[in-house]
Amino acid sequence: MTAAEAMNSWTVPAGAARTWRVAVHTLVGLPLGVLGFALTGVLPIGAVYCAGWSLLYANPGDWPTTVGFVLLAVVAPWLALVAARSLTMVQRRRFRVLLGADIPPPARPARGRQIAYHLLALFTGVAFAVLVVVAPWTAARVARADTALARALLGPGRRAELSMRVESLARSRADVVAATDAERRRIERDLHDGAQQRLVSLAMNLGMARANLAGTSGPAMRAIEDAHEEAVQALAEMREFVRGLHPAVLDDRGLDAALSGVAARAPLPVRLRVDVPARCSPVVEAIAYFVVSEALTNVSKHAGATHAEVIVERAAGRLRVVVTDDGRGGATTGGDGTGLLGLARRAAAVDGTFALHSPAGGPTTITVELPCGS
Repeated sequence: MTAAEAMNSWTVPAGAARTWRVAVHTLVGLPLGVLGFALTGVLPIGAVYCAGWSLLYANPGDWPTTVGFVLLAVVAPWLALVAARSLTMVQRRRFRVLLGADIPPPARPARGRQIAYHLLALFTGVAFAVLVVVAPWTAARVARADTALARALLGPGRRAELSMRVESLARSRADVVAATDAERRRIERDLHDGAQQRLVSLAMNLGMARANLAGTSGPAMRAIEDAHEEAVQALAEMREFVRGLHPAVLDDRGLDAALSGVAARAPLPVRLRVDVPARCSPVVEAIAYFVVSEALTNVSKHAGATHAEVIVERAAGRLRVVVTDDGRGGATTGGDGTGLLGLARRAAAVDGTFALHSPAGGPTTITVELPCGS
């Protein structure tokens, strides 16, 4: 037998290793249960009993003894709380090291549940130790039961755990929204500094060639004219696309200037009023910009309106965006995820609200409120 074979022959199977870890975990828990029961149960109860006996039956003239017992009755519960906190840390470490079970502490100290666990730990420790020694094949069930009890009394609790999970999901969603916005900005910069500049150069070169060959005719001249017009059109579409990703003016000059550009480019008269004394987060400003831009696009394409009004104001820590038009009304958020439904989803991504009022015959009003701190 080789050395490697000899080492493999002494390797403990995974199931056996798990059983031994549960056995050690349970046997270590037994003296901890005895200690916890003594410090959190026997000590304060005994101190209160002694104080009561001293006050009722001791010699009234024996004030030092009476005062000592009364002080002990006050100090003992405090010592029990301190002991419960220290024992809780030890028990969490026992579960983490021996069973690999992480029991996070609650956001607020739950002393009552901790003391209840340490009072029960004596009796559960005895029961679990007997089961593991007499019936080792029950080790896995013993570990699950012990861990469930510890999670229920030493962990954050069901409601607190759900609250922590909701907070974690909210942070994750905010991170995703921020990352998406940052990626959109990066793409905008790359297109602006790369493809858009090359299109500008191409359109200028074709324009100069067209000017130099003015007055000539033939297939070559027509090809240059067509290429120049196509380059100009492609450049216009590229600029619109880049602006739709993330307008640079929004970062440089803020929401008022960015929305002024949107209103100026709209194919119908738009009255704009922006009252935002302090800037919101970049993500919220970007969502407000796209809400107004998409809403005005929908108005021009589908509403049959003659004019629109946009009001953006900040109050009580929220950014309120209202877009109104005098069109035919009847708008809904139904669809394939684009249009108004897309605006509602953008607002919901940062815990904002979206409201649509569009009776038949109009007018249509879209109201979006966004938390400025998102």
